[in-house]
Amino acid sequence: MPLYSYKARDKRGQLHKGEQEASHKSSVAARLLDDRLTPVSIEEIEPSIKLEDLLKQYLPKKTIPLDDLVLFCRQMHALTKSGIPIMRAVFGLAETTNNEALSEVLQDIGSVLSRGKTLSQALHQHENFFSPIFISMVHVGESTGNLDQAFYQLVHYLEMMRDTKKKVSSALRYPTMVIASILIALVVVNVVVIPSFAKVFDKFGSDLPLATQMLLATSHFFIEYWWVLIGFIVSALFGMSRYLKTERGALNWDRIKLKLPIVGGLLNRICLSRFTRTFSMLFASGVPILQSIDISAESIGNLHIEKNVREMRIGIERGDSLSRTANSSGMFTPLILQMIAVGEESGALDALLLDVSEFYDEETDFQVQRLSGAIEPIMLLFMGAMILVLALGIFLPLWDLSANAR
Repeated sequence: MPLYSYKARDKRGQLHKGEQEASHKSSVAARLLDDRLTPVSIEEIEPSIKLEDLLKQYLPKKTIPLDDLVLFCRQMHALTKSGIPIMRAVFGLAETTNNEALSEVLQDIGSVLSRGKTLSQALHQHENFFSPIFISMVHVGESTGNLDQAFYQLVHYLEMMRDTKKKVSSALRYPTMVIASILIALVVVNVVVIPSFAKVFDKFGSDLPLATQMLLATSHFFIEYWWVLIGFIVSALFGMSRYLKTERGALNWDRIKLKLPIVGGLLNRICLSRFTRTFSMLFASGVPILQSIDISAESIGNLHIEKNVREMRIGIERGDSLSRTANSSGMFTPLILQMIAVGEESGALDALLLDVSEFYDEETDFQVQRLSGAIEPIMLLFMGAMILVLALGIFLPLWDLSANAR
């Protein structure tokens, strides 16, 4: 994360200076305000290029899996409900967890708590492990005195996220295996099979069919210019990864994903389900509507939808209703827009949006189950075309040879 240097003043006017790691300047400002300090200036420190920093970019980073986060929230819910002090609970879980990264984070959080900070303030210092909704729910739980309920809600939220990821990955497992098998078969055919037939074809002394010429040319390219192919693939992957790391590249890719056939609609439903569930949970907990929109936008997982949802703030700050700003964003289905309008009129916005989220979860399950069946005909068509070209390219010359022999 970027490093920021800050200057802030306390109630007495005394100037404080320091450095903090955060994802945005606003995060540093929020921490300072939580510490009862008024920010004067916050500037990003340009990092000096070191060998260690370059290695960290390419080495795998420590992460906390969703399963460990779910278990952590369940344990914190039980401990806080039993009346055990937060600092004691955090240090106890740091010693018993099997995840090294989570243990280190909890040890640091416990140290911050021992200095008089709140749990949400301690979590702010580890935003790369804990999402904004996680931190906001803990902050709301601390403010209302219902920290155990906050962890209980986080358990259901994280379980929903985990189940959705597992369903999508399981649905894509079969197409991925088929594509990998096709690529391996192409390499074996071009490197091993076709060269053995090429020696026979050279003895024909007549023009070969077009399909055979294509196969021989492809095989020759694979064998003689394999380094060009590998260089092109590596360069393309490297350039694509660098482009997707830019803000514009990531935004364009997320926009394209929503328009993909078969999977585009599924991804859109998953994003809308995340938004409605997150917004419902935050709104029911008493989080202000503008803050709920910002946090819910970050939970969507698609930068294109997130950008348009964040722009809803402008309309709400002008005094427009949530339903009108949601309609103008163009990101929501008629069902969500209708539920928002009815929820605003009836005062049951959180309950209605939760119903919408559950409805989209059911639709997502149904679409995920049909995903393999929808992709399978395309795979079979592609494999059939490949086998047809291969069969024609190999057997047509053999038929000509047998005809000449007769």
